[in-house]
Amino acid sequence: MTNNRTVTKIIKSQLTSDGAGVTLRRSIGSGMLSELDPFLLLDNFGTENPDDYIAGFPDHPHRGFETVTYMIKGLMRHRDNTGANGLLKPGGVQWMTAGRGIVHSEMPEQSEGEMSGFQLWVNLPSSRKMCNPRYQDIEPEDVPIITTKGKAEIRLIAGSVGGEKGPVTEIDIEPVYLDISLEAGGTYTHEIPKGHTAFIYVFEGGLDVAETPVNADHLAVLSDGEAISVSSTNGGRMILVAGKPFGEPIARYGPFVMNTKDEIRQAINDFQNGNF
Repeated sequence: MTNNRTVTKIIKSQLTSDGAGVTLRRSIGSGMLSELDPFLLLDNFGTENPDDYIAGFPDHPHRGFETVTYMIKGLMRHRDNTGANGLLKPGGVQWMTAGRGIVHSEMPEQSEGEMSGFQLWVNLPSSRKMCNPRYQDIEPEDVPIITTKGKAEIRLIAGSVGGEKGPVTEIDIEPVYLDISLEAGGTYTHEIPKGHTAFIYVFEGGLDVAETPVNADHLAVLSDGEAISVSSTNGGRMILVAGKPFGEPIARYGPFVMNTKDEIRQAINDFQNGNF
């Protein structure tokens, strides 16, 4: 018999700004939920007002974790001090492993229209925090889209649905990352590895998660178990994310996430001395 997961906590995301003044909604990494091992931050950006996004995220450093950017609408240009340069398009994904250190920027490549998507911060285990930076740039056409008889449409970023596998590979947390849209009356059940931390973030409409109502702009933390079931009376859209926790100490300071305060001090010193 399958041990189904349930909702243990519901958090309303908080309006804030980051970068050079980009308006967004933060759930993980907020005062309501500082972290959810192995997840460190979840931001949902979405607006039609260019004043809310045009300043973007100019050059800034990272060390000790991974950033996952998933674009839903709009165009975002990425550049960094390794010489990497890419354009994130609607439906595209960048899974960036910052490792020992990188300085990069994410800037809108548009001056009008809607821009929306997510950025997720994922921790690295202590043994891999100083690895070389790595990118997985996933084009929209490389993200499988699966439709089900239960009126669900699934964009498969990481993990598997049926016999289909997502394009993101070789990540320490063994991730699940799905963008799930349900039509009115739709239902969907997804198996999640037991022991993985998991959450759902609803960003359109409303859903019943394990029979618990969850509205747009809310994050639902899930209990342990083997599967999660969702349904919607009037239609809704969400991301389902899961990953293996590390259970290690976390020391963080802005864009640096390590295991000890000494490692944070070293990260600051390395950055200030141009050693990224």
